[in-house]
Amino acid sequence: MYKDKKIHLIGIGGISMSGIALILKNLGAKISGSDQSHSLNTEMLENNGIPVFIGESEDLVKDADIVIYTSAISSEHRELLMAKKLKKEVYERATFLGMLSKEYKNVICISGTHGKSTTTGMITSCFILDDKNPTVQIGAIHPLLNSNYRIGNNEYFIMESCEYKNSFLSFFPTSEVILNIDDDHLDYFKNIDNIKASFQKFADLLPQNGNLVLNSDDENTIKINPKENINIYTYGINNNSNLMAKNITYDNLGHPIFDIYYNNELFLNIHLNILGNHNIYNALATTLIGIIYNISKDAIKKGLESYSGVKRRFEFLGTYRDNILVYDDYAHHPTEIKATYDAVKNINCHQNFAIFQSHTYSRTKEHLKEFADILKKFDNVIIAPIYPAREINIYNVKEDDLVNIIKKDNNNVWYIDSFPKIVNFLKEKVQDNDLVITIGAGPVNEVGLKLLNKQ
Repeated sequence: MYKDKKIHLIGIGGISMSGIALILKNLGAKISGSDQSHSLNTEMLENNGIPVFIGESEDLVKDADIVIYTSAISSEHRELLMAKKLKKEVYERATFLGMLSKEYKNVICISGTHGKSTTTGMITSCFILDDKNPTVQIGAIHPLLNSNYRIGNNEYFIMESCEYKNSFLSFFPTSEVILNIDDDHLDYFKNIDNIKASFQKFADLLPQNGNLVLNSDDENTIKINPKENINIYTYGINNNSNLMAKNITYDNLGHPIFDIYYNNELFLNIHLNILGNHNIYNALATTLIGIIYNISKDAIKKGLESYSGVKRRFEFLGTYRDNILVYDDYAHHPTEIKATYDAVKNINCHQNFAIFQSHTYSRTKEHLKEFADILKKFDNVIIAPIYPAREINIYNVKEDDLVNIIKKDNNNVWYIDSFPKIVNFLKEKVQDNDLVITIGAGPVNEVGLKLLNKQ
């Protein structure tokens, strides 16, 4: 369908856009793209033979058959305006991804405010190990793929499905996972009721005899009201569910060990290779999808236990000065940071240093107190400059606002205005057996990489 088509992607460096570009290239399309700045993703694309123009150029769309754009760009972007003027086929990213998904028999959409990339990664591992040869689109780099996409057959399409700007409402799922529903992206949704309504519309997309996997321990998720003739599967730890984790313990590194019971019968014993109680839930969601699609018990167990995480999800970056552990985590919402903190406290260390970069001014303003309430629990807190992403600061919020609230309960908090200065501060402060973790969806991971001389 796309062979020899000339397709231009505006904002090609985004994690989802870059995956679409690579999928289309493998389908025989001729790909070009543009972005506002160089990144690891644009470098990866160029290494795969896809030219990336930095900046905007109307000439790039003149020969294109199809133009795809990310919702992160301005409606006044010159390439987008020219494409519309020339009456090209123009699609927003999510709309096009939905069109692409229609080519597959089983479309498995993994959604939720938190945990999408990890759960999509776990499911991918299990399907590959069971020789299902899935096609995959994921919002992070999967270690087994060393990529954020995979070209497989047209039997299975495993898709990370984001709710922001109702993107996932453009998809055509046959199975859905809803991990949790929380108050995020309030710059778009405004309130939790609109978020819950969006997820309800997502559930309503399922066809007759579609499969809906729900977290019964999440108060918002379990209130989803599916249509008739939908197969509903629940999982949890606390509330009675089809699939439950029991007898939970942790090894010396904080990795969870637990039994999985399916319909009250022992199904598997699992020893995860990643940290955090939240990953027990992600493993349960994965197991249910495995059961639905007849993935073997052996492949589910191996897929879960060998899974080491996608990039930037509590990723172990290395060791500084022989015994100082350095991690990076993509957490950018208070609920996610709490999960990160719960995982950190299960690791035996002298003291921890959390370097937090808030993602967008609107989120900082909306969750200022919640951020402070969880960050103050770390032994030492360094606040990095807010990452603006798509925003300008019309919210009258600054880094010191967060510092001042944390300081009421924890004096070991500092605002440091650049990554190099943070690295130098850490070099002076950290001691044997300490733990350093960077937290945030922006480029704050550069701190850990620079500390380890990896960048």
